[in-house]
Amino acid sequence: MKATAERPESLLNLTGSTRYVDDIPTPASLLHAVPVGSTSARGHLLRVEIEAALAVDPSVRVLLARDVPGENQLGLVADDEPLLADGEWDYKAQVVALVLAKDRRTARKAASRVKVSGQDLPPVLDPRIAFANGDLILKPMHQEAGDVEAAFRTAKWIAEGRCESDGQEHVYLETQSAIAYPEEGGRMRVISSTQSPSGTQRAVARVLGVPVSFVEVEAGRLGGGFGGKEDQASPWAALAAVGARVSGLPVKLVLSRGDDMRMTGKRHPYSSDFKLAMDAEGHITGYQATYYQNSGAAADLSAAILSRTLFHSVGAYKVPAVKVDGYMCRTNLPPFTAYRGFGAPQGFFAMEAAIMKASELSGIPVHEIQARNLLTEGTISHYGMPMNDCRAERTWDRLVDSCDYSNLQKEIAAFNKANRLKKRGSWIQPVCFGISFTKLMMNQGGALVHVYTDGSVSVATGGVEMGQGMNRKILVAAARTLGVPEDRVSVEKTRTSTVANTMPTAASTGADINGMAALIACQEIRDRLLAFAATLPEAGMQAAGLPETGSQKAGDRLSLKDGVLLRDGQPTGLDWNGLVDKAHVARIDLSAHGFYATPGLVYDFRTQRGTPFAYHVYGAALVVMELDVVRATLKVERAHIIHDGGVSIDPLVDLGQIEGGLAQGLGWSLLEELRFGADGSLLTDTLSTYKLPDLRFMDFPLKVEFLDNADNPKAILGSKAVGEPPFVYGIAAYFAAMEALKAARAGAGFYDLPLTAEKALDFLVGRR
Repeated sequence: MKATAERPESLLNLTGSTRYVDDIPTPASLLHAVPVGSTSARGHLLRVEIEAALAVDPSVRVLLARDVPGENQLGLVADDEPLLADGEWDYKAQVVALVLAKDRRTARKAASRVKVSGQDLPPVLDPRIAFANGDLILKPMHQEAGDVEAAFRTAKWIAEGRCESDGQEHVYLETQSAIAYPEEGGRMRVISSTQSPSGTQRAVARVLGVPVSFVEVEAGRLGGGFGGKEDQASPWAALAAVGARVSGLPVKLVLSRGDDMRMTGKRHPYSSDFKLAMDAEGHITGYQATYYQNSGAAADLSAAILSRTLFHSVGAYKVPAVKVDGYMCRTNLPPFTAYRGFGAPQGFFAMEAAIMKASELSGIPVHEIQARNLLTEGTISHYGMPMNDCRAERTWDRLVDSCDYSNLQKEIAAFNKANRLKKRGSWIQPVCFGISFTKLMMNQGGALVHVYTDGSVSVATGGVEMGQGMNRKILVAAARTLGVPEDRVSVEKTRTSTVANTMPTAASTGADINGMAALIACQEIRDRLLAFAATLPEAGMQAAGLPETGSQKAGDRLSLKDGVLLRDGQPTGLDWNGLVDKAHVARIDLSAHGFYATPGLVYDFRTQRGTPFAYHVYGAALVVMELDVVRATLKVERAHIIHDGGVSIDPLVDLGQIEGGLAQGLGWSLLEELRFGADGSLLTDTLSTYKLPDLRFMDFPLKVEFLDNADNPKAILGSKAVGEPPFVYGIAAYFAAMEALKAARAGAGFYDLPLTAEKALDFLVGRR
């Protein structure tokens, strides 16, 4: 089924016609790969016995660390992540061997007969214990502004406490998958379900011991990513590539759901201490926080994630004195990794916990503390960036008016008074989310645009479509820039041989960076065509008495719209196809490479001051929760969101992202609990033991409104990124649920996310 303007790409997904890695037809010679993991969380003197596995079938091969032809290492910032464990292991299910066989069933059978043994060592699972042991990954991080000590000396109220925020499983629909095809001359072609084709390309080249140019990585449409395929898609592609190099045959590796859950990293759990200073009127004068990040067994992306936590430590509030510290604590769990929000939600959660605590101490209503401290135009952040075009108050005020918050509070109070067995609570969550990679060099992207002689347009970028609608936005931008109907444009699969040195599709920058690169390339082609058109008789430039045809002045009077060449806004009689055909005959270049580097980004990590973000996304969400006091169950009663989306390129795409982000945020706040045994085993390793938001959970009134008059000159076509900020809205559910619990039983709130029914019951019966 072909995707056209009448049959959009989304319809392919709905009809099951989209082809993912495991759907790609493969040659009969292909081998299937199954990884074998360690059986404990920590140990050394690793021994792997493979004889029983080899006896299963003549096609079976078992690869160990010694079989890696290049470097047995994947670590990006530290050499702490071997492709295959060698001698020692650091978490349960760490890959120690790779089994190859003629089909998946045989490979799994052989994998079950690989015997892994060694000397077990006691694991460390708690980040605070790892911190006490001095087992840290990289150096601690610190940001500070203002006089924090003075703020606490002069404070009327000091709220301090501890909060825990759990990790979160990605549960992308398509598990980690890759196919590797060995090619002549030592080259390798890899099809991977990756958010970072160039990162996967470098990883494969490293383990194969070949130049990066010898490896081509292709990423089609992913069956979801959410950050879990930014860095952690690389090991599986690298394993497939090693298998293909050693065997000389194509190799496919598709993780089962259970292996994917056990072997891959999730959102980082945090254990955090907070301390907030407030004056008698409810103005926040100082904030201090220490974040103990559970980084898992290797660095992965922990440093970048912790950095974003610090940047977002005070949420959407102006705080004159800030001191925040972060520690990457090494534990014996799979390396935790990127997840939607990338460390920011953990910072937001701690700040909201501090505000709830301050309200309990002072008696000042929470929403009054929040409203009095919202960011305002020109506020200088604790990292030295002015908040220009600040919309925190605009989104807050519009939400409060739109949901009639004052009357809503009265309704909730009346409901609670009238109902002994049901209680309700509400919370407003303001959002200020910085958009850009915090590693400045990553804010770049390329695109390659071809116009073919039949007038069709091909756009290739470094961005990866994973269901977030990026390709749709790029297509719209290209069509508008060229002045052609949308059905003339197609966006291609991402290939490292087409657009090189790409950055991961992450940090909500996919459409911003890759779309701008495509727009630049399209502008170049359009300008060439208009300059050429000015020389044609059909354009009528000579008849208009203009200077020499082809001049800048002549070209300025020509334009393209809806596939028609216009002069002074009127049709010339020449359409897009005719112009392209004439340009090709005249040897005009119909291809262009576009490159975009986000301007204005400057940051000094030594002083922790600068402008690390291109702009901020603002918003506010109200969530009302209802508690069943007898059953200790919680449900979302309603939600209302005001979102600053700039000038939306496609409002339906953005609406879908807001709704999806909210659902994931609600899941993190209320449902999704990672449980590890004392031995480091993941106990919630199936979709029957790991609870996700479902249709029934999401069955509540939801109103989403976009902020009007919200043009954003710093991104493509005036839009704003929409991927990660909506996730933060879900945090409101935690605190709304806590308000409902406190309405049922007087007491101070606790801060242990997610707020499951089990924890709610503990609170109601006095165990918390």
